Amino acid sequence: MAEKKEKLFDQFPPVTTAEWREKVEADLKGVPFDKKLVWRTNEGFNVQPMYRAEDIENLDTTNSLPGEYPFVRGTHTDNDWLARQEINAADAAAANSKAVEVLGKGITSLGFKLKECDADTLATLLKDIDIVKVEINFTTCPRHAQELCDNLVKYVKAQGAADTFRGSIDFNPFKKALKHGKAFPGDIAGMAASMIAAAADVKGLRLLGVDSVMLSDAGAYIYQELGYALAWGAEWLTLLTDKGLSADEVASRVKFNMGISSNYFMEIAKFRAARMLWAQIVEQYKPASTDACKMAVHATTSKYNQTIYDAHVNLLRSQTECMSAALAGVDSITVTPFDTPYRTPDDFSERIARNQQFLLKEESHLDKVVDPAGGSYYVETLTVAIAKEAWKLFLEVEGKGGFLAAVNEGEVQRAVRETSEKRHTDVARRKEILLGTNQYPNINEMAAGKIETTGCSCGCHGHDEEETCEAGTSLPTSRAASDFEALRLATEAAANRPKVFMLTIGNLAMRLARAQFSTNFFGCAGYEIIDNLGFETVEQGVDEALAKGADVVVLCSSDDEYAELAPKAFKYLDGRAEFVVAGAPACSDDLKAVGIENFVNVRSNVLDTLRAFNARLLK
Repeated sequence: MAEKKEKLFDQFPPVTTAEWREKVEADLKGVPFDKKLVWRTNEGFNVQPMYRAEDIENLDTTNSLPGEYPFVRGTHTDNDWLARQEINAADAAAANSKAVEVLGKGITSLGFKLKECDADTLATLLKDIDIVKVEINFTTCPRHAQELCDNLVKYVKAQGAADTFRGSIDFNPFKKALKHGKAFPGDIAGMAASMIAAAADVKGLRLLGVDSVMLSDAGAYIYQELGYALAWGAEWLTLLTDKGLSADEVASRVKFNMGISSNYFMEIAKFRAARMLWAQIVEQYKPASTDACKMAVHATTSKYNQTIYDAHVNLLRSQTECMSAALAGVDSITVTPFDTPYRTPDDFSERIARNQQFLLKEESHLDKVVDPAGGSYYVETLTVAIAKEAWKLFLEVEGKGGFLAAVNEGEVQRAVRETSEKRHTDVARRKEILLGTNQYPNINEMAAGKIETTGCSCGCHGHDEEETCEAGTSLPTSRAASDFEALRLATEAAANRPKVFMLTIGNLAMRLARAQFSTNFFGCAGYEIIDNLGFETVEQGVDEALAKGADVVVLCSSDDEYAELAPKAFKYLDGRAEFVVAGAPACSDDLKAVGIENFVNVRSNVLDTLRAFNARLLK
């Protein structure tokens, strides 16, 4: 068999990168290679259309094994991550009942969200839960973290689980500035040191939160989330080693809670780069053991790219996101239920969210393969490229005084807001696609009736009710789809739903293509679309449009035919409905000269165009 393989390979002599490029450039027929095939990422580097072994020859990231420093390939030698479910623990007894139920359905990690937790409440919350077998995590207001820590440590010791307990208390005093633009008033380092001292006998209790998921859900780019997360973690190390704690004591208490966007390969690379960079940061603080350099990371699928319309597409997004994190070797994952944008998730959506992880384990067996991306020319190159960009940002933050100073001065919030605004513009122009929202919408779906969620849109938890989210000084809270959703909801609320009529005429291929494009375009506003097979004359088409009560008539034909057909149709319509030309024909200036103002094409800002139509059509 080996001999046959060698003979087979002999028939295919090696091909150099230069030869591949020469062939591709010949096929491009003069179109620039870099312009056509090279992708410029939001992270600030180029992605090539092909990668070869030579691209990773000099990368140090390929020289380690899973479980070995700097842990780019994982912090352990298996890939069995924990499946977490988040539970609102405002009612301790109800939360306990739900926790016991989901533990019987495969969940191995629990996340309780609560405000305060005295000893009796904690006992109620954890009743009948084996804290040796299940990871227990808490999110609470920073003011109550010490009380929770004290009570939890006592409870764990009483259960005889001090040496085996795994879990976390998300002490995050940075949230106040990030969410509300107000600096935390307490002694952050003192409070953190006190909690670490209280938990001295429970080594598996992580206390210092690095919640970069907040940045991801606010719309940050991948390199921003990673760069700021590293600076955030380094801030904990600096604050507490300055108070006399060892690097080992501090690093072993840090828990990274990161987001996962839908950029599949980039996210795999992000987590690999995160472990590598964090290990090198911790090493600079001179820990006694390289075990202290291991990153503990929990990943949560994105809320930023979830949508209200066509909400079941959220399942596709969260599935690939979960897969990215699983392949990247994170410690635990929360899959955000698909209905989160518009209501409190129900039993069905939570069940589906759990099963998404179980499918990847039980059917795809992703938990059986450690770092399957290791050695991939593409992923290894992405890992290093993302690491470099994140490291630049990390050094920039450190050079300005560290993460705490950057947050209190609003630098982090401003940077993420600018990114979010850029991404919203990209969504408006369809440079970033949200399937079912700004591309291929379900034009007949009505969503207003299913929206139940009310209150603070930022999703804050554990702050005073009178606390406000100050615009301009805090992280943005709107999802990528929110502008389009507002547009469609306005259409739903209008007395009359606008009708858009496709006046298809002339070249068959072009009229069908442009009718499909225009259907998707105006469907994003929730308008009623009236498509047609075609008309012999523009007069026939206009008459039919008016008979159907059309508010907008879209002429769909070829560029060559527009010079004659568009002025004729526009004149015959005579202002009885809005007139639109689908495309950007060479004769556009001539058409504008006769009064035609509306054109829709791939360069259009879909959102702004539809807002203008809404302003004219919705009464």
